[in-house]
Amino acid sequence: MSNDRTTETTVTLSIQQLEGLIRKVVREELIELVKQKPAIFNLDKNTPLYEDMEDILKRKKSGQLKFYTHAEIWDE
Repeated sequence: MSNDRTTETTVTLSIQQLEGLIRKVVREELIELVKQKPAIFNLDKNTPLYEDMEDILKRKKSGQLKFYTHAEIWDE
């Protein structure tokens, strides 16, 4: 006779650990989405978001912005 019981395990995480886990899962899902549908992130040049991204790029090139590394953001 097989044992049909399942064992529940309780895991305790700090807020920082949970936040890191959530970020990791979201990052993995976004990577998969981009691989499956690369055209999803194409922006029309007449949209406000495209204009904002161009502005950010110009400010980055002029040294007005500081961009963080992947390690600095994700604490890896």
